[in-house]
Amino acid sequence: MQKKTRLTLAWLVLGAFTLALIKASGWQAKPGFRADAPPTKLAQANSAPSPKGKTAPKTPVGRFDTSFASSQLYTQTHAASLVELNDGNVRAFWFSGSREGASDVTIHSAQFDAARKTWSDEQTVVSRDDTQRGLHRYIAKLGNPVVTRAADGSLWLFYVTVSLGGWAGSSITLITSNDEGASWSAPRRLISSPFMNISTLVKGTPFLYADGSMGLPVYHEFVTKFAEILRLDKSGKVIDKQRLAAGGQGTLQPVVLVRNENEALTLTRYAGKDDARVRLISTSDGGRHWSKPVLSALQNPDAALTALVLPDGNLLAVLNDQTQRRDALSLQLSSDGGSTWRELRRLEEMGALRDKTLDEQVCLGLVGNLARNSDAKLEHADSAAVAEYVDSAKVKVLNGNRCQFEFSYPYMIQSKNGDIHVAYTWNRTFIKHLVFDQAWLQHRLQEKK
Repeated sequence: MQKKTRLTLAWLVLGAFTLALIKASGWQAKPGFRADAPPTKLAQANSAPSPKGKTAPKTPVGRFDTSFASSQLYTQTHAASLVELNDGNVRAFWFSGSREGASDVTIHSAQFDAARKTWSDEQTVVSRDDTQRGLHRYIAKLGNPVVTRAADGSLWLFYVTVSLGGWAGSSITLITSNDEGASWSAPRRLISSPFMNISTLVKGTPFLYADGSMGLPVYHEFVTKFAEILRLDKSGKVIDKQRLAAGGQGTLQPVVLVRNENEALTLTRYAGKDDARVRLISTSDGGRHWSKPVLSALQNPDAALTALVLPDGNLLAVLNDQTQRRDALSLQLSSDGGSTWRELRRLEEMGALRDKTLDEQVCLGLVGNLARNSDAKLEHADSAAVAEYVDSAKVKVLNGNRCQFEFSYPYMIQSKNGDIHVAYTWNRTFIKHLVFDQAWLQHRLQEKK
């Protein structure tokens, strides 16, 4: 018994010493965020004056396009992320398999041609077997891929790996690319904890500190739930870890919005049972210290969200703005630093059918209409082509005599030309992509005033 006690104490001392070393090395660098140059600001759209006494016909202002980024049928997809490539195109990543958590889940990718407005066929980036060989350890399942551009210009792709148990047993694996995603390095496992190195998951967009190190928003799920930030050096080694909220507060999947060199605001998913709203956590000293979580005005049904800072300082967010389920998705804007929000557009809305009894054919007809409205290539496609999309979604949407829709896990970026790209899970069957320009955004802002 004494031997066991001494061994336990030794492990505790070693763990504390390791964490102290990580903490010390992380804050040797000067604190502060890297505030990148804002995207090109396009001219605001102005309507031509109408002749006196006549009303000009209403025409669409700006561009708002939607399409499916994923192309594989009869599979389940989830958790997309996006990155702009050097040529102005956009690459998306997500996981795909027979179901979430299955051993056949792989990380997939496709590329969006911004000029042609078309997606390439999807391809597999990394599999469970690839990860096992690279890490020399058993891997049971893969999840949440998050892509970003590092300070040296290379692409870094983080994804969740589990060797034993559920998502609470996760760790994060990293692969990198020096050719814009055409090929990838061997995988390596991030060491975020000296104790078994488990229960760290990723979902939010990474960001850069002033010294070129990277901030990786992560979250913990074992025993208790809370949001954290890992700080990585230029080689991808964890040099610091900050807890953003105490355990038991239900803060998950943090989204960090860097506003300038010193100020940032974090929005987190809320996993508690009371007051289903997004939690806000802020810093004014470059990330050295963070405030306690406070309630926001944004509703949240224990679901992932995404947000970004616009060039004018306004905040844009996409989330399931409701207290239950994920059958609606909303685009929201805040002009006061996150204190208040207003909806610019309902991106998806199927909540009116929640819990209503529907004939199977009526339900599947709705799915077909949604698919046609989601992708231009399906809008005028023959019924056989659309039927494949409907049949692919049937297993997730049709629940007895009810239709059960899901639009979830959004991810948003702004490209250098000012366009906003959003990708999200469409009924667990496809990854849907939408892109709108600044003219459309400015027009919506004017309409909503």
